[in-house]
Amino acid sequence: MSLSPGVRLGAYEILALVGAGGMGEIYRARDTRLDGTVAIKVLGAALASDPQLRDRFEREARAISSLNHPHICMLFDVGHQDPSTGSGQAVDYLVLEYLE
Repeated sequence: MSLSPGVRLGAYEILALVGAGGMGEIYRARDTRLDGTVAIKVLGAALASDPQLRDRFEREARAISSLNHPHICMLFDVGHQDPSTGSGQAVDYLVLEYLE
């Protein structure tokens, strides 16, 4: 599931794909409310249909939000976007601090 630049997930505008891994893809995005750069982690489409993997993604979000350490990205937001609201597909995502 690749998101194109310009696609919006809530208040976040996708700018570029920066990486991919076992659970999904990471994008550089712009927070249109605060005009800052964030990282968006999107759960892969094949994984999103698996309830156990969606639960794991949600547990990851809860774990990250409970931590505060200089070597761990801060979690700013979590979201789910229905297919009818911009991207053309259902998307589960985490909004994280963007680090170069």
